[in-house]
Amino acid sequence: MTRSVRRFSFAVTLVFACIVSHAAVPMSHGPDLLLHDGFEGSAAGPFSDSDAARFLTQATFGPTDHEIEHLRAVGYQNWLAEQFNATPTLQSDYVNWVTNELSEDLGINTLREAWFIGALGGPDPQNNANVHKDQLRQRVAFALSEIFVVSDQNTFLSQHPAGLAYYYDILTKNAFGNLRKLLEDVTLSPEMGAYLNMVQNPRADLSKNLHPDENYAREINQLFSIGLVMLNSDGTPKLSAGQPIATYTQPVITAFAHVFTGWSWAGSPADNFSGYYPNEPDFITPMVSFGSHHDNGTDAVNDFTTKQLLAYPGAANGGVLVSGGTPQSDLTFALNNIFHHPNVGPFIGKQLIQRLVTSNPSPAYVQRVTSVFDDDGSAGHVRGNLKAVVQAILLDPEARFGQWQRPDSFGKLREPLLRLTHFWRAMGAVHHCGQDYVSGTTTYHYANLYRYAGYVTGWGTDDTIYGSGVGQAPLDSPTVFNFFKPGYLPPGEMATRNLIGPEFQIATDTLVVNSTTSTAAKAWELDISDTCSDQVGDVAIDRAQDAALAGVANGGMADPADKLIEAYNLRFMSGQMSPFMRQLLLDYINPIGSADGADWKFQRISRALMLIETSPEYLIQK
Repeated sequence: MTRSVRRFSFAVTLVFACIVSHAAVPMSHGPDLLLHDGFEGSAAGPFSDSDAARFLTQATFGPTDHEIEHLRAVGYQNWLAEQFNATPTLQSDYVNWVTNELSEDLGINTLREAWFIGALGGPDPQNNANVHKDQLRQRVAFALSEIFVVSDQNTFLSQHPAGLAYYYDILTKNAFGNLRKLLEDVTLSPEMGAYLNMVQNPRADLSKNLHPDENYAREINQLFSIGLVMLNSDGTPKLSAGQPIATYTQPVITAFAHVFTGWSWAGSPADNFSGYYPNEPDFITPMVSFGSHHDNGTDAVNDFTTKQLLAYPGAANGGVLVSGGTPQSDLTFALNNIFHHPNVGPFIGKQLIQRLVTSNPSPAYVQRVTSVFDDDGSAGHVRGNLKAVVQAILLDPEARFGQWQRPDSFGKLREPLLRLTHFWRAMGAVHHCGQDYVSGTTTYHYANLYRYAGYVTGWGTDDTIYGSGVGQAPLDSPTVFNFFKPGYLPPGEMATRNLIGPEFQIATDTLVVNSTTSTAAKAWELDISDTCSDQVGDVAIDRAQDAALAGVANGGMADPADKLIEAYNLRFMSGQMSPFMRQLLLDYINPIGSADGADWKFQRISRALMLIETSPEYLIQK
C-alpha cells in the first residue's frame, strides 16, 4: 500500500470514528484533531493556514492575515531566508530622528515608541515608504533582552535613554550573529558596565582593603552563559552521587572579577580613572581599557596576574590565564573560556526555546538545538551561530508538531506584552488622533500616522500592572533575573508534575484582574472610527476590517457569526480553538443583532475579542 493510500485510509477511518462518536461524547475542550504525521519533514510546509499562523506566533509578534497568506505562498525556508536578510529596525535611528530632526525632548517613552515600531512593523514614521519587516529579528532580540538583562529601573540608566537604545540595538544586530560576539558587545557596553558595576572597576589594593566588584563576573556566568550546574547536552543536570555538580566556585568568580578591571567610559580623562569626560559619560560607545587607551599607559587599574578561570575538558590552557597579557588579550581569553564551556549550548538554547516555543522542551529537543549551537553544519563548523540556532528551534519537529505529540505538557503561557502586540497586529492597530502641539518651548509632532506617541500615552500601556494590566516593558525588568526565572515552578499541579512555567511567576491575581480590564478597554473603546479627544493620540484597532465577517444581514440567530469566530480562531489561536469554546462563543454572540443598535457588528467583534483574549485556551500558546 502506498503512503498516500495509507494516509487516505487513516483519514477516512478517523473522520468516520468522529462522526459515529459525536452524538455520544460531550463537546471536546481540546482542539480538533488534525492530520500531522510529519512524513514531509518539519521544515516542509506550512500545509494549512493554521500551521502558518502557529509558526508566526512563535517567530513574530503575532500573525496577521497578510503574513499568513505570504507564509503559505513562500514556505518556511524561504520565509526564514527573507527574515534573515531583512533590514534591521534599530532604535537608535528613531531616537536620533526624534532628537536631532524633530528637536523633541528624549525620554523613556521615546524608547517605547521605537520598540513598538519594530515589534508591530509597518511604515517608518521618518519615511513611510520604508516598511519594517524584520519580525523574526525583533522577536529574537526581545528574547535576548530577557536573558542579557539591563533595566531602566536602574535610576542611572533611566537618565540615558539613548544609551538604552544603543544597548537594545546590540541585541538586534547580534540576533542572527555569533554568541561570542554578542558576549563581548554586551560585556563592553556602557549600559551593562553601569548596571552590573564593571565600568571603572579597579584592580585590588589590599593596602586599602579594596577588591574588584564581582557583580558582572558572577552574572555573566550564572545568567548569560553557563548557569549554576553542569549540564548534559540535552539540558538535564549532570549528577555526582545523585547531586548536581556546580559549574564554578567562588574563587573562579573572584578570578573573573580581577579580569574585568580597568575598563572605563570612552573619552574619560587620562589622569582620572574614576572620572567622566566633560559633562556626561558616553553611553553610546563601547567601554575602553583605561591603561591601553590613554597616552600615560598606566596599568594601575588593570590586573594582569595569573588566574584560574573555568576548568573543563578542552578548556584552553586548562582555564589558566597566565600573567603578562594586555587588557584586551585577558578579556578575550576570559570570554573564550566562557564561550567554549559545554554548558553554553544547552543553557542558552533551552532559554531561547522557552521564549519562542515551549516552556518544557523535551531533552531530545534541547539536544538537537545544542548540536547546532556546537556545530552549525557549515564547512567552517562554526560554534555559536545564532541564525542556525534560531532556525533549528523553529523547524524542529517538536516545534512544529509538539502540540500533538505532547499535548499535556507542550506550550507556554503568553507574556502580557506579547499578548498586547498580538492583539494590535491582528486588529490592524494604528496611531489615532495625534496632533502636532506645543508644550513649553518644544513642539511635538504626533500628527504622523506612524508615530505612536509614547509608551504610557499613545500606546495605552505602562510598565505597571495597574492601569494597563501589562506589567512589562522592554528593558524594564525589576532585577537582572528578568521578569520571571526560566526555571520557575508554579505551585500546584505543575509543580507536582515538575512542569516549568516561567511566565506564571508574574501572573499574579492583581495582574490577571487588571489585564482583563485592560483587554476590555482595548476591545471596546479604542477604534479608528472614534472621535478624537486629545492631542497626543492613542492606539486604536480597526473593527471595520472584520465587519463583513460579523454578519451579512441583521444579526440574531438567523445570521450567525461563524465566519468571525473562524477568522479569530485562526488569527489568535492558530486554528486550535476547541469545539466547546467555539460553540460557547457562538451561543453568546449570535443573539446580538440590529435590535441591539446600529453598531451590532462592532458589538459582536468586541465581545468575541474580549472573550478570546481572556480565555484559558488563548492564554496558553500551543
